[in-house]
Amino acid sequence: MLRSVAFVIFLAFSPLTVAADPINTVTLGVQGMTCAACPITVKTALKRVPGVSDVKVDYKTGIAEVSYDPNKTNSDELAKAVTSVGFPTTVGGVH
Repeated sequence: MLRSVAFVIFLAFSPLTVAADPINTVTLGVQGMTCAACPITVKTALKRVPGVSDVKVDYKTGIAEVSYDPNKTNSDELAKAVTSVGFPTTVGGVH
């Protein structure tokens, strides 16, 4: 019984840490968006890339901000995904 009590006390005061998945954010410069519908195509292409968790696209500035798991994809793959749907894209937001 004393061991059980000691174990419960140990658990109660032990810091439990849960490792979160790493998340990176990258800014992409997207060329050729000319209307409010274009960001939908860009966002859809990015969301299809495994590891992407969040996407914000602004056609007026030509910028896409993407949050992703670097263990599953990288910024070059994200740029390729957008370029493949007809919008030439560069990493870093430079047009």
